[in-house]
Amino acid sequence: MNTPNILTLIRVILAPVFMLFFLVDDLYMRLIALGLFVVAALTDLADGWYARKYGVITGFGKFLDPLADKILVSSALISFVALGYTSAVPVILIVGREFFITGLRLLGASKGVAIPSTALAKFKTFLQMAVVGLVMTYICVLTAMHQSDPGGAAELRLDLDVWASWLIWITAAVTVWTGIDYVMKYLYMIKSVLR
Repeated sequence: MNTPNILTLIRVILAPVFMLFFLVDDLYMRLIALGLFVVAALTDLADGWYARKYGVITGFGKFLDPLADKILVSSALISFVALGYTSAVPVILIVGREFFITGLRLLGASKGVAIPSTALAKFKTFLQMAVVGLVMTYICVLTAMHQSDPGGAAELRLDLDVWASWLIWITAAVTVWTGIDYVMKYLYMIKSVLR
């Protein structure tokens, strides 16, 4: 167990913890959740940097690192649906793509084929983390306003929910596109299993 893998495991552990805090309708709980999400997102940068700098890249890390990202982002998106801030459809598309690619990676591993993250997939992860962070911040602002000015919070939500929804839909489109990219690159492997 090396430092990058420990950082990745921390990200996995933080995902359900931050989700539990975020689902509580309280500003301080949601601010704690936002802080935990930021820490978890930073571990993603830190483990990759450390692994490359010190050459401690392992097969376990290659598999667990993207899986940890998927768990973290999926937890946040499911929270948004539970709180009524987004439709379930883009979230299903994102989570469905993530499970599919994880399955593809497991299939690749069973065939002795390593499926590395592409540049497009890395951009997708950055986009997901950024959008989740923005939407969480927006929800924290609404929660704060609701405590002092419920009418103002309702007006702000009417104005900004459309933007939050568009950001999540754009993220879903990019996420699905990266899934299609993986399928095109590894179609030969999928066909070999379906025979």
